[in-house]
Amino acid sequence: MKQIERFFGRPGVFGTVLWLAVFVSAPLTAQNFKLAAFPETVRPGEPLVAAFAGPARGGAKQNVRLSEGGKKIAAAVFFSLNEESRIGPVRAAILAVPSTAARGRALLTVEENGRILGEIYITIENREFRTETLVLSQSMSSILSDPDPQKTKEAEKLWAILGRTGDEIFSTGNFVMPVISQVQTSRFGGRRLYKYPDGRTGSSIHAGVDYRAPEGTPVTVCAPGRVVFAGPRIVTGNTVIIEHMPGVYSLCYHLSRIGLAEGQIVSAGESLGAAGSTGFSTAAHLHWEIRVAGENTDPEAFLGRTLLDKAVILGKLNE
Repeated sequence: MKQIERFFGRPGVFGTVLWLAVFVSAPLTAQNFKLAAFPETVRPGEPLVAAFAGPARGGAKQNVRLSEGGKKIAAAVFFSLNEESRIGPVRAAILAVPSTAARGRALLTVEENGRILGEIYITIENREFRTETLVLSQSMSSILSDPDPQKTKEAEKLWAILGRTGDEIFSTGNFVMPVISQVQTSRFGGRRLYKYPDGRTGSSIHAGVDYRAPEGTPVTVCAPGRVVFAGPRIVTGNTVIIEHMPGVYSLCYHLSRIGLAEGQIVSAGESLGAAGSTGFSTAAHLHWEIRVAGENTDPEAFLGRTLLDKAVILGKLNE
């Protein structure tokens, strides 16, 4: 049987933290593990970090999932934080609360080889998203809805990238704005209604933030990372994707010019390209998006928060 001791951390930069110490019984070799999840309260569309410390287990992999009412709504894989706590190596996992998540309690569960190591309840706050209607021209309608094997190929490649969780940490600090703009033309999580020329309608959820930017406006790297894609796509136009942390990717769409190459290691503020209106776009702007374990996440949540603060994580796990 598991013996569980719950205790609460003091408020810090991530808000009040709920901590759970888990002592695992014989089937899991009776070793001592400690879990931490923060923040305790999140909004739909925001990132969530789970930290895990304990003796090394011969390469065994741990996964974390977030559930509402018994239904999984998000999941991620733990990776090494390259730090040692007083009870063993430290691992972390980053996942995002979907923008469609309901208000209330959600269960964060850590598993290893199908066994539950521990569970923590978090609270998801209410968040309202705007609704916007887009009237499509015939050319825009074609880009969005016409069958095209090339679009399918591009989508498969994109999801193969975004679904990959590596083990390299390029960034641990706050992100910075990739473009100088005072106007958001479309916000994260906006519920979009499309009106097609033939009278049909469709809908989607806006996965990033659109910033008004004249053609040629400089676009820069939002955080240190590695370029994993740089090239044209039918729907998103000229596109750059950068890996910043395991499972965390930033995406810049509709560029008029690309200034980086795949495989390049980049720093925050480095030139990425220029804003434009390529692909599915009605006017020059920058679409900035961040994906966490494949889930679309509010990019602005990364501007004022250090997601992987090793000192904070290690300090809490050593308490």
